[in-house]
Amino acid sequence: MDFKGKKVMVAGMAKSGLASARLLLEIGAEAVLYDMKTAEQFPAGTFSEFEGRAKLALGADAEATAKDCDALVLSPGIPTDLGFIAQARADGKPVIGEIELGFAYSQAEFVAITGTNGKTTTTALSGEIFKNAGFCTHVLGNIGIPIAGEALKTKKGDIVVAETAALQLDTIDTYRPHACAVLNVTEDHLNRYITMENYTAAKERIFKNQTPGDYCVLNYDNDITRGMAGRPKSKVIWFSRKVPLQSGVFIEEGRIISREQDGAHVICRPEEIKIPGLHNLENALAAVALARCYGIAESVIKDTLMTFPGVEHRIEFVRELDGVRYINDSKGTNPDATEKAAAAMTRPTVIILGGYDKKSSFVSLFQGFGPQIKCVVAIGQTQGKILSDAKAAGFKDIVTADGFEEAVIKARAIAKDGWNVLLSPACASYDMFSDFEQRGRVFKDIVSAF
Repeated sequence: MDFKGKKVMVAGMAKSGLASARLLLEIGAEAVLYDMKTAEQFPAGTFSEFEGRAKLALGADAEATAKDCDALVLSPGIPTDLGFIAQARADGKPVIGEIELGFAYSQAEFVAITGTNGKTTTTALSGEIFKNAGFCTHVLGNIGIPIAGEALKTKKGDIVVAETAALQLDTIDTYRPHACAVLNVTEDHLNRYITMENYTAAKERIFKNQTPGDYCVLNYDNDITRGMAGRPKSKVIWFSRKVPLQSGVFIEEGRIISREQDGAHVICRPEEIKIPGLHNLENALAAVALARCYGIAESVIKDTLMTFPGVEHRIEFVRELDGVRYINDSKGTNPDATEKAAAAMTRPTVIILGGYDKKSSFVSLFQGFGPQIKCVVAIGQTQGKILSDAKAAGFKDIVTADGFEEAVIKARAIAKDGWNVLLSPACASYDMFSDFEQRGRVFKDIVSAF
């Protein structure tokens, strides 16, 4: 794939699109920057670096713009069934996503991580392990740094540890990680994929280009990922928090074990892992498996697991005030993620739930709450659905708030000395915020101002 001298439409002008445009210009392509929004709807100066270097088609007709181009590069938020995309494919034009573009122009070897939950933590943790093992490591992708933005900086021998979401996998072509992991698959993004079968198929694309010399790490404890056995052409490495395995990464006699062809390698005890929660133990097991694919020493893995502090917006302690601990889990964007965050709470807890509607059900979330969950404050576009699902599940301790700040204030008023207030919305943020990161920062700002 060589776009030098080609006229390429970049669709979607968020982080990924801007990074794609910069890469295309650097390799000598003609970039056409398209977004359904006009220039006036973006922050001032967003496109100043492209003046005189690229064509701006902001707010322009998408079909006319695409017709005039040789290829399309899509940002992950762009639905792939739009008319101008279908027409471009019918015309035989290459249609790829930002991660495919970045992969094509990178010299590094890729370690890719996908799954409904745990991607960001596992990516960040794996990146630390590879760095501590001496690899020149780039932690990129859905974690917040576009692959296209760093691709030309990579060298042979480097490692890219890439968080890879389903929406990004929709538009790959040659993307091939040497080692990949599918952490879990639970209900999410059904507004885009409609069925779990479609969503699962999108996740499976992470290993579609792998060969027998590559590795695919799968979660033995998740029914859907366990059902993927036999589909990858690569060597499958299992991990399990619940059962000992004949081979793979698991827990036995209070120790994390990686059982390989040359025997059992002891990593550490689960309680030595710094990040809390059973879900983070699962993330750690996956990271161990990926590291052992590269033969990284047990001592390096252990030291990293014992010191890695976690990531922002994922069960992140903010402050304690009047005996109440405030915890930011804005990255909890689906019910399964929130259920895991709730299970990690060791004190009575008030949870703030709600946000953008991805057509998820919250019934099982309420049914899965333990006795430590004392009250829910419901907000956002999904507020009505949360109320009805709470009723269906028999959960009665729920109140509503008209806005985000009001929700935090109400949660503070409900919480008692020795309790937690947990922001873990089980929803995306787009009804009130630009992304989960902004939502988490606003939460921390409100709490810090108390």
